[in-house]
Amino acid sequence: MGSFKTIHARAAKRKGGEAALASLLPKVPSQKVLARLGDDRVLAEMSKRIFCSGFVWSVIEKKWPGFEKAFMGFEPARLLHQPDEFWEGLLSDERIVRHPQKVAAVRHNARFVTEVAREHGSFGKMLAGWPVADQVGLLELLAKRGARLGGRTGQYFLRFLGKDGFVTSSDVVACLRADGLDIAENPTSRKDLRKIQERFNAWAKETGLPVTHLSRICAMSVGENYSVETLKGRGAAMEE
Repeated sequence: MGSFKTIHARAAKRKGGEAALASLLPKVPSQKVLARLGDDRVLAEMSKRIFCSGFVWSVIEKKWPGFEKAFMGFEPARLLHQPDEFWEGLLSDERIVRHPQKVAAVRHNARFVTEVAREHGSFGKMLAGWPVADQVGLLELLAKRGARLGGRTGQYFLRFLGKDGFVTSSDVVACLRADGLDIAENPTSRKDLRKIQERFNAWAKETGLPVTHLSRICAMSVGENYSVETLKGRGAAMEE
């Protein structure tokens, strides 16, 4: 394993300097902010990532106000009290993308969020208390107890919600492999994800940086060199 300083320096050079690189790093909310998240906002972000998966994200973003209304503000308790007819009706509701399996996932995840909130006080409190050094364990929980939250969908859910962590985008994986980490080009196995976790844990200890920043710097150190303006247009939560 090489020093992260080399990766950091390469990313800064590609983006036009340290200041430009720093401007592309998202703000990582504190544990207190995460703990205050409402369960409705957790379920909303969870659902947005699920509907974005395999779809054009900009379309989902444009239609999202309709999603909020159709799914009753994503309040878990209200949704769980709705009869089967309500969920069947959503499949013909033009305010949303009518994908039967993803609509069903919202119903399942309303129960998931409620159960976790009952166990920890709120879903946000569970996230705030989960160690950053064990993101893989958190992803396993999402995949096991939630619906359609495996793979990068779970990673992006955590990223957009503000939980510190990495995303295994193609550029991040390319960076890790170039640094000598023995993982697949599409690392999905528990073994590979644990290797990635260990590498980011080591870099976090070396640099004192949040894993979110390490992940994004890693992405910006390889691959196509998008301009600062292009990346800012994509949003701070996106990997390069």
